[in-house]
Amino acid sequence: MNAILATLLLQVTDTIPAPPVLTPEVSDGSVELNLWDLTLKGGFFMIPLLLLSILAIYVFVERLLVIRKAAREDNTFMDRIKDYIHDGEIDTALKLCKKTDTPAARLIAKGISRLGRPMNDVLVAIENVGNIEIARLEKGFPWLATTAAGAPMIGFLGTVTGMVRAFYNMASAGNNADITTLSGGIYEALVTTVAGLIVGIIALFAYNYLVARVDGVMNQLETKTMEFMDLLNEPAD
Repeated sequence: MNAILATLLLQVTDTIPAPPVLTPEVSDGSVELNLWDLTLKGGFFMIPLLLLSILAIYVFVERLLVIRKAAREDNTFMDRIKDYIHDGEIDTALKLCKKTDTPAARLIAKGISRLGRPMNDVLVAIENVGNIEIARLEKGFPWLATTAAGAPMIGFLGTVTGMVRAFYNMASAGNNADITTLSGGIYEALVTTVAGLIVGIIALFAYNYLVARVDGVMNQLETKTMEFMDLLNEPAD
């Protein structure tokens, strides 16, 4: 009896096909994608994303250099200005401000040019120049902010159009539809989403970093303004 059952079991197992062994393709026909091929799969929407990324990089580098130049400090600047003003050498103080050529120096130059007027007028003139200097430093910031907000939206738009194209191709194929019918639209949908998020995130971090640097320059200008106003109230030695 046991021999009969063993024979039947052996016959049944022989009729069951063995499961296929899945091995990755490593030949020339493999499904490997490099970055360039992946980018091309994104379709038309990769073009505006590329342009936005180039614009964001240019604005970031250019503004960073300008802000770094504006943030440089001469620790002896205010002491020399103080000595010149107390000695009555107003023209020499103005020449020093022009030579230094920083936002803080231009603020002090404006204050020196208003000497002899009421203190409130001097302060208002300095604050007006400070606002102009900060506005100059923030030139181009709207482009970074627009890229940070707009790039993900363009990526999502590419996602929607890619999925629409994928399902349209599937519907058009009818009974012949398979996974390859969806592949083109799905590639476009996923790649544009990833690209849009990458560009947007980088632009957002770049924008916030530059804003922090400008805030640092603003604090320097406020400090120099207070030092200059205190200087005007000090009696000459």
